[in-house]
Amino acid sequence: MSVSRAAMGVLSLTATLFATTAAWADGEVNIYSYRQPDLIKPLLDAFTKETGITTNVLFLDKGLVERIQAEGANSPADVILTVDISRLTEAKDAGVTQPVINETINKDIPAHFRDPDGNWFGLTTRGRVVYASKERVAQDDITYEELADPKWKGKICTRDGQHSYNIGLFASMIAHHGEAEAEKWLTGLKNNLAKKPDGGDRDQAKAILAGECDLALGNTYYVGLMMTNEKEPEQKDWAAAIKVLFPNAKDRGTHVNISGMALAKNSPNKDNALKLMEFLSEGEAQKIYAEQVFEYPVLPGAEPSDVVKSFGTIKPDELPLADIAGNRKKASELVDKVGYNDGPQD
Repeated sequence: MSVSRAAMGVLSLTATLFATTAAWADGEVNIYSYRQPDLIKPLLDAFTKETGITTNVLFLDKGLVERIQAEGANSPADVILTVDISRLTEAKDAGVTQPVINETINKDIPAHFRDPDGNWFGLTTRGRVVYASKERVAQDDITYEELADPKWKGKICTRDGQHSYNIGLFASMIAHHGEAEAEKWLTGLKNNLAKKPDGGDRDQAKAILAGECDLALGNTYYVGLMMTNEKEPEQKDWAAAIKVLFPNAKDRGTHVNISGMALAKNSPNKDNALKLMEFLSEGEAQKIYAEQVFEYPVLPGAEPSDVVKSFGTIKPDELPLADIAGNRKKASELVDKVGYNDGPQD
């Protein structure tokens, strides 16, 4: 997705703001974000109301880590907000984060949703679930393993196998079953595809409505986005055509990925940055953030929104995300090895 002209204007304006001495003034914190500004604005407004600390946001849809690297020791970045374990580990591996050992954050965020070294922390989770046709799929439970069963031949749709959302799931299968078994499973899944992988998660729901497939892989939050889409009401029909199945609900649980945060390596407003990170891990912010993005709070006991509750109950796989991140390269290699993106072969 390219940066729009309007977004470029915001980026340029914010970059100019960050270049001034005011960006290092007391009472401010600078956020570099992969998340759209409108998604995090209610969250940041609540933080400013509570603390009096002003937030400055630089939105980038790509190149965030490279920008911080280029800025070096003079980078104004305080807090990094992003989605997906791959982007969080990318920031850590690139050396643009610093470890945080904080009692409040560690109390609120379970250990399997944070980096063992304290370089990143999950804030909300999204399940990688199965979208199933309400009309053509009778069963209400499924496992990831079952997606390789020949009974589903020609019935499954997915987006590109190399997309980070799928790589996360495939990496979790390696973590649970080993590389050899994961390869067999991925080959079986590929053989069950209805067509070559393409589009995004919402396109898979559209394909189910059109009768092109009966099952699809998708993230939970896209269901909320479709259900509430007033600008493109046809997406409500896509959502209405599917039910959400939470794979492995009766055993290890459903694979989840995260949106998360990290403290920038050269944070000039470190005290304010830590206040923001503490705020984001606590109850009010967890509720606001999760409702805004149709995701699940990581804070134990925090309730998801009514829209998210309507999907059904999720039992998250508690495999540490650091373990999943460690298998992403192998997962990517397996996608190529089995020719996943070539689609089904007759």
